[in-house]
Amino acid sequence: MTTAMTPSTPPETSFDPDDDDRLIGRVLSRREVLALMAEGRSNQAIAEQFEVTERAVEKHVTRIFGKLSLMPAAEDHRRVLAVLAFLRSR
Repeated sequence: MTTAMTPSTPPETSFDPDDDDRLIGRVLSRREVLALMAEGRSNQAIAEQFEVTERAVEKHVTRIFGKLSLMPAAEDHRRVLAVLAFLRSR
């Protein structure tokens, strides 16, 4: 059963922002990516900073959404919800 979330109720999760993924021969932490997302950086800007492709960052962000159980929904902005989960975990 899927429950719709409102912007005022970000997902509760046991998200570990220090959990890492290997990305193009480098370990890129979720904390690094989420910190840049919290600064308002685009996938392109994140890719340029880490010298990887934008597609690689997109895949990484998609994995973050999956770990947070953030499914695509017209009423939610997953990027914002992911950043809120990151900020709560600090």
